[in-house]
Amino acid sequence: MKIVIDTSTFVNPVTQNDFGDSLESAIDRFIKISVAKEIKVYTPTSIFRELSHFAPEGALKKLRKIAVIRGPDLYSMQFPAAIFHTFIADIRVRINKGLRIAEEAIESSKTADSIRRIRNEYRAAMRSGIIDSVEDLDVVLLAKEIGGTILSADEGILNMADSLGIEVFSSKDFIIKFDTGGANEERPS
Repeated sequence: MKIVIDTSTFVNPVTQNDFGDSLESAIDRFIKISVAKEIKVYTPTSIFRELSHFAPEGALKKLRKIAVIRGPDLYSMQFPAAIFHTFIADIRVRINKGLRIAEEAIESSKTADSIRRIRNEYRAAMRSGIIDSVEDLDVVLLAKEIGGTILSADEGILNMADSLGIEVFSSKDFIIKFDTGGANEERPS
């Protein structure tokens, strides 16, 4: 099996906790399971670089030993136009929703609480549930290119992967499917 990992697997507090008590222990447990089950691990260069901002150097070195780290081949991949049509239509709806939030902000009082609320609503309207970074897109493209499965907690990645017919695992699904107990011995129940 080939699996493409995303930063969210290890830095999202909920999913990180599924694997371990810390970022380093989460990466260690993932590696133990992957090695025990002979899973070929891939991560885009952009994701490995992003992960380096969060993970300790020792954990990155361990991950580097078992993972293929490379970007997707952007020049030879082809995708159905429907994917981009849907994406652009969604962006248009989000932009309009963001504009309504901004208009509301102009009309409301300018207190710190209202500014924070508007900022959060705007971020949710614009970014929630879609691919919103090159790093996220790299995960999907690499998985499509190699015929791999994605391990991620990112809703945007999951949605695009689903529309492209790419299998996806949450951290819990991955652990249920692959951790038969051997990689879990050091982790208290």
